[in-house]
Amino acid sequence: MINDEAHIRRDYAQGMLSRDTLAREPLEQFEIWLQQAIADNEADATAMSLATVNADNVPSVRIVLLKGHSSNGFVWYTSYASHKGHDLDVNPNAALMFYWRESERQVRITGTVSKLSREQSERYFSTRPKESQLSALASQQSKEVADRSVLEARVQELSVQYSDTDVPMPDNWGGYILLPTRYEFWQGRVGRLHDRFSYVKDGEVWTIKRLQP
Repeated sequence: MINDEAHIRRDYAQGMLSRDTLAREPLEQFEIWLQQAIADNEADATAMSLATVNADNVPSVRIVLLKGHSSNGFVWYTSYASHKGHDLDVNPNAALMFYWRESERQVRITGTVSKLSREQSERYFSTRPKESQLSALASQQSKEVADRSVLEARVQELSVQYSDTDVPMPDNWGGYILLPTRYEFWQGRVGRLHDRFSYVKDGEVWTIKRLQP
């Protein structure tokens, strides 16, 4: 039996987006929407989907958390030995997507990814809760594990070892930054006649275009 979800739908009527109301720079438009999502208490407002492609051209997507953004790009932290880390080693092109359900908005961002410096990563790692630091040190992210108890025992072992000292950042852990070459802003509208605008980098200038829904 094939399940049928064709009847599941809702309309979108929370807002609109026009060329006149768009910021000239995409980063400014992103910041406006992000701050509105945070102010509206959107759940996980800084969560973003990260899409990568491996050496066999197989795509993969997962949720990571935005930990900083500026004109230099969008930052997140993870294990360099994870699946996404291996993907980015062979193909630095990636895509991010933010989705804010309550405001019926999404932002897609594509660009190239590079690693942050060890110093930058250590600076962030030092601000993490100790439990998160221990988890990062204990986990060989994306590797198979026999049972959760193995991880819990390793965390407990490390918590004793570093009970009175700082937890060191793992050698294979750190930050990535994506430098955008394209943004797309999507605002849901009634009857699926959504508003979509793209910003594409042309030299030092961002070209804005309205896209059909």
